[in-house]
Amino acid sequence: MEVAVRVLPEGLEPIASIFEDLGTGGVLIEDPTLIARYKDEPGDTQVVSALISGQGDLPVVKGYLPVDERLPERLDNLKLLLDNLFLEQRPEISTSELPETNWATAWQAYYKPVAVGEKLVVKPSWEDYCSEDGRVVIELDPGMAFGSGTHATTTLCMQLLERHLKGGEVVIDVGTGSGILAAAAAKLGASKVMAVDNDPVAVRVARENMVLNNIQEVVKVFEGNLLQVVTGLADLIVANIIADVIINLTKDVPRVLVPGGKFIASGIIKDREKDVQRALKETGFTVLEVKREGEWAAIVSILGE
Repeated sequence: MEVAVRVLPEGLEPIASIFEDLGTGGVLIEDPTLIARYKDEPGDTQVVSALISGQGDLPVVKGYLPVDERLPERLDNLKLLLDNLFLEQRPEISTSELPETNWATAWQAYYKPVAVGEKLVVKPSWEDYCSEDGRVVIELDPGMAFGSGTHATTTLCMQLLERHLKGGEVVIDVGTGSGILAAAAAKLGASKVMAVDNDPVAVRVARENMVLNNIQEVVKVFEGNLLQVVTGLADLIVANIIADVIINLTKDVPRVLVPGGKFIASGIIKDREKDVQRALKETGFTVLEVKREGEWAAIVSILGE
């Protein structure tokens, strides 16, 4: 649900704060004064004209709320909080329900095949692509799950999988999301891959992506929390999550990793890299390699050396 509040300029910041407290996660502010400044600037004049014509005289603060059982209560709270602002002019509220499909698929127009490392290319399932340089193609429809091949933490993992997988290994992908790293491991020669995620949507998406790549017999996707549902031993574990979760996960990794097995951990912001390395060493790992890109780091460690 898009909730728009038309208000005098002095009400913009207070109303933005109210939206934040309601759980919108952010706001959109359309200010006719700012928009009008772009009239004479180079750019898309049709877009600017459309914004100006539909704007009116007052700025608008827009927030977005899920249509669920809490929506009526949130809207009532919004109206009450707006009444308590005591602005010179009463804010005007309007709402409109947006089709979910617009949010779910609009990004597809900007998602194109991405070459990663020396061997891999990630191809959206709806795009045509012919691999002319011998790269291994991963078909992917990430849907609402994380992992499209464009984020630095994902590409770091894929590059490290390229380097450290020799073929025939058993691999565990923790927090698989769209299944992109599990698919990469299978395409690079892993004999068996166990992919785990605690989000049922991600589990469904990952299973669909394994079928897209015809590797559903190699990759099995499970719903569960980290390594709790995993049995047996792996030669390599990959986890693209966040630093705090990796630090906790490190304690359980030795249970399912063969001696001399490798652990690739990514999703680590550079300020937490030392914390993760410390946790790895305390658990019996030796750091072999750290690969960085921008603000992110991925660490390869080996158990027992």
